[in-house]
Amino acid sequence: MSIASLILFSNGANAQKPSVELLNPTNHVLTLIDHEGQMVFPVKSIDAIDLRNNVALVAGATKIFNVATVVTTVSEKSFSGPVIPEVELFYPKATSGYIDRTSMNSWEDQNFYKAVTSKGKKKIVLAGLWTSVCIVGPALSAIAEGYEVYVITDACGDVSSEAHNMAIQRMCAAGAKPMTSLQYLLELQRDWARASTYEATTSLVKKYGGSYGIGIQYHEEIIKH
Repeated sequence: MSIASLILFSNGANAQKPSVELLNPTNHVLTLIDHEGQMVFPVKSIDAIDLRNNVALVAGATKIFNVATVVTTVSEKSFSGPVIPEVELFYPKATSGYIDRTSMNSWEDQNFYKAVTSKGKKKIVLAGLWTSVCIVGPALSAIAEGYEVYVITDACGDVSSEAHNMAIQRMCAAGAKPMTSLQYLLELQRDWARASTYEATTSLVKKYGGSYGIGIQYHEEIIKH
């Protein structure tokens, strides 16, 4: 039976309540930190194409599910340059209110801090460059203030795999919860019977989800026959 067919037969009811550890569209704020050209150039822990696709999955997911989102840059005009096209696509600079700062730890920037904490969410999801600096800083700082922190590890990157991996280990040791970009998207969708976001979710995956997206495209074509 196809996914589309399953949607028709599902009443959407859940037998049990999901874990409070899971993310949903309204229980967290997502931050996209410094996905800028100069920050991408030295990244070695992940291929730039994979990084861009993963960021697109995350940014696209926040738009589909109307997740509270904060986009920040660091020294955009003097050093780091513009955000990558995948961020600009979903969050155009002209209308998205990017927060530009000079501090490596965005948590220490008053405007960023107010933008994130004013959302009233106890869960904060981080993605950005570089993992060992611009993600470790706000992650440890937010945890210290009692927030639950999630890190989308494959929408982050660093100058070496060791730098990235040690940063993830350090944050996890402090209580941060690691996840991936596709996991983030599917955790928000959660149920294929949620028809209002089904088409947008699968379309996003077809474009940026690698082999999984090709599989969805293949499936949609095959079931026509």
